[in-house]
Amino acid sequence: MKLSICTDVMGDLSFTDMLDKCVDLGVEGIEMTGGGWSPAPHFRADELLADKGLLKQKMAEIKARGLEIAALNCSANPLDPGEMGKRHLQEVQDTVRLAGEIGVKKIVTMSGLPEAAPGDTVPNWLVCTKSWPAEMPEWDRYQWEDRAFPLWHDLVKLATEVGVEKYALENFSAMLVWNPRTLFRLRNEVGPMVGMNLDPSHLMWMGADPIASARALGDAIHHLHGKDTRIERVKADIDGLLEPKEVTDVKDRTWNYVAVGAGRDLQWWKEFFSVCGMEGYDGWVSLEMEDFTMSTEAGIRSSIDALQATIIR
Repeated sequence: MKLSICTDVMGDLSFTDMLDKCVDLGVEGIEMTGGGWSPAPHFRADELLADKGLLKQKMAEIKARGLEIAALNCSANPLDPGEMGKRHLQEVQDTVRLAGEIGVKKIVTMSGLPEAAPGDTVPNWLVCTKSWPAEMPEWDRYQWEDRAFPLWHDLVKLATEVGVEKYALENFSAMLVWNPRTLFRLRNEVGPMVGMNLDPSHLMWMGADPIASARALGDAIHHLHGKDTRIERVKADIDGLLEPKEVTDVKDRTWNYVAVGAGRDLQWWKEFFSVCGMEGYDGWVSLEMEDFTMSTEAGIRSSIDALQATIIR
């Protein structure tokens, strides 16, 4: 395994300064965003597809520093029924085409989340029992069979055409794919190009064991995000883990994203990476730093120290 970093955390830096910072941090790779919810501060796909000179210049700067592109990221909802969904789909497609242009084989993205019925105007995350209310089975069928399957067949076709080999879908909440079971529901339909960006932080607050999830996923692990979650004692016991408060409201939340090692200890992380390796994963681990309990610099540094001490070389 090799260590990379999601560069959006350094979105206040110029492209050149970001690369120099990565060298200083000692990471080997970079995971940059092409669009979607991110402003894509360093490697915007539509911009670079339109300006091959700029693309060549940026690629030369990456190579000159001995860095590799671990993956291109486009975290988005291409299934949103509104205008955002159209834009996000275009930006996912642009990111795939850009990856094909520069020989990057992996796209980190999300499955998307559609409306629950024709004519609805907002996405609907259906996480209650399928047996009640009576309309649930049809809503579920519509989301997957009428909306998600056709889109993902098309995205797999596009990736095949341009030479991209893997989609790594983050197991994020409010997405159709948010755990191993839902990943396999899509993968069994569209094929093994679709796998998971296994981000343990989300599974932690959902109440799952990411180590058990890794065992269940096996070769469907296409990417790893190094990101931790801490369940805040007492508060979670009172209010549970469905937390609508802003992520910056760290003092009053029932759980928080934290620097690696500030939630689970390093022994846990060693076991997690060991099991992922045992299941055959030997690719990139990308630090995604979203700890608002400390400064960005402190979070990055402490997370890199923890990951360097625990990933399997």
